Amino acid sequence: MSGILRSSRGSRLRALTPARVDLGRTGVSQRTADLLDFQRAHAQARDAVHARLDAETLAAAMKTIVDGDVLCLRSAATNRAKYLQCPDLGRRLAKESREFLEHVPNEYCDLSIVIADGLSALAVERHAAALLKELLPRLEGWRLTPLCVVEQGRVAIGDEIGAALGAQLCVVLIGERPGLSSPDSLGAYLTWEPHPGRTDAERNCISNIRGEGLSYSEAARQLALSLAEARRRRLTGTGLKLESHSLESD
Repeated sequence: MSGILRSSRGSRLRALTPARVDLGRTGVSQRTADLLDFQRAHAQARDAVHARLDAETLAAAMKTIVDGDVLCLRSAATNRAKYLQCPDLGRRLAKESREFLEHVPNEYCDLSIVIADGLSALAVERHAAALLKELLPRLEGWRLTPLCVVEQGRVAIGDEIGAALGAQLCVVLIGERPGLSSPDSLGAYLTWEPHPGRTDAERNCISNIRGEGLSYSEAARQLALSLAEARRRRLTGTGLKLESHSLESD
């Protein structure tokens, strides 16, 4: 009887979450199916971390969405191994990319949108375009810099790009660290007055943007509201997060 109750309880829990809860056992061991499922998920997460972003293909797709130029840039990490071993290299631009931005007209703009592979190129390839399609119509009247696609980039690389392009705000769409149930989670990081040296406490994040998580339309709604509030308050980070209750609803 207790086994039946446990099975029923486990089924209800598993219906509410993709987490591995209330797994069954065969003797003292996990069931083979559960073990194989774990190994599959772990392999997907590892593949996502090591996958290389096809920046040119992504940039071409972005050109069909945005009204303006799309720039392809690289971080100072020369390859994926360097990117994973030396995080600081992913936070700053490669010399050639930095010099390239020096020749891009620097006009005062409201927002710079940066797309970076982060720790999951899969997330960017699957979700960035769909999110932008939902977001851009909500930014009517905003002056945007050229959209930037960055290989081997981390969140902080948006600070250097935003400053170089004269943006008041920067949004970095980036692949988040894969989990065992989410190898393709996309995050959006907002920074007011981006410049090198900004800290994570000076940013806001909207995370878990994917089919099984936060929907594109809801993420775009939250992002547009956050951007508007950041511009009104002239800040991002812990102050905005703690005090801006209007972000909870339209």
